[in-house]
Amino acid sequence: MTLTFPHINPVAIQLGPVAIHWYGLTYLAAFALFMLLALRRLHHQPYASVQGPGAWSRRDVEDMLFLGVLGVVIGGRLGYCLFYKPVYYATHPLEIFFVWQGGMSFHGGMLGVIASQWWFARSRHKPFWQVMDFVAPCVPLGLAAGRIGNFINGELWGRAADAALPWAMIFPQSGTMVPRHPSQIYQFLLEGLLLFVLLWLYARKERREAQVSAVFLIGYGVLRFVAEYFREPDAHLQWLQQASGLSMGQWLCVPMILAGILLWTWAAARRPQPLAARP
Repeated sequence: MTLTFPHINPVAIQLGPVAIHWYGLTYLAAFALFMLLALRRLHHQPYASVQGPGAWSRRDVEDMLFLGVLGVVIGGRLGYCLFYKPVYYATHPLEIFFVWQGGMSFHGGMLGVIASQWWFARSRHKPFWQVMDFVAPCVPLGLAAGRIGNFINGELWGRAADAALPWAMIFPQSGTMVPRHPSQIYQFLLEGLLLFVLLWLYARKERREAQVSAVFLIGYGVLRFVAEYFREPDAHLQWLQQASGLSMGQWLCVPMILAGILLWTWAAARRPQPLAARP
């Protein structure tokens, strides 16, 4: 028997004219998870051993989170407008600011976070890659929370699936009654839980600077690339899938994977920086 997407009210709490959406709550959950994991990360090496003015503290985590939130929101919105609907937003520039209409891009959000953490590293006189290696393992569970939000909203549904697939699901929002892959759950499991476990375990042992960041780029890129085979491309980007055989999400993952490989190789070839030399 084929499953049908359960109608879930996107509004979690209604307080008079104020509506609190589940999707917003998943963002809050993502930020809370980052805070929790980052505080644990302070006890990992090399962060626990850095002494003096460059020592890591809870204040650093709070400031990184604040800047990261700005990077996610601004970068995610601009990335969506640039990567997914450049022509539309070029002719409707004011709608770039209409964030309540939806439209966020992970890849844009990632670039926004990189920019925000570059600013943090520069202002705190910390090595940039040390900062990025700190952040990387704390991110995947937040991505998992976001995919739960996508599922609750009934958006980003999957491609058509064999009706015999036990977890195939009908998404009435798609405009058809065709059984589909619940791709939001696939991404929750792959880019969220699996990537978190792999990256957290990898980062528990001290690595050369930039290698943890490189593994994040490779891991997310590969897992998202795989998940995209089960996710229905956006209607206005179907032509790209038909012309190239790859979705926009997959094309955006290719440079991520290549950058991760090059970064890991570069980091492995560098001479390790003595701990005492770190700020």
